Amino acid sequence: MPTRDIVFIEGLVLETVVGVYAWEKRIHQRLVMDLEMSTDIRQAAQHDDLEGTLNYAAISEALLEFCHTHRFELIETYAERMCALLLAQFDIHHVKMTLRKPGAVPQATSVGIKIERSREVSA
Repeated sequence: MPTRDIVFIEGLVLETVVGVYAWEKRIHQRLVMDLEMSTDIRQAAQHDDLEGTLNYAAISEALLEFCHTHRFELIETYAERMCALLLAQFDIHHVKMTLRKPGAVPQATSVGIKIERSREVSA
């Protein structure tokens, strides 16, 4: 039976240029991300070694760097590309991402999207 271990990061604040309006393309805005990443942590637990699990700091740094170096109009594009990055660079089998854009709708605490993506299984 496959394992379903989850490593998570909550409330990761990302500063980036995002938006469809001209004024949004001139400023940095805050996105807030929650991640759940499925992996197998048994090796790390058995050997008490970071090499066998997901490194929160490395994942966070990769996402922060991505947002620093990319500009998109839609948070949907950010979410899709960041999930692809995570699945390609880290030993993640499945990722759930919530990406919020606080302040986008003044009457709401936050708006955003939730997506799930899985690594392609080779035949």
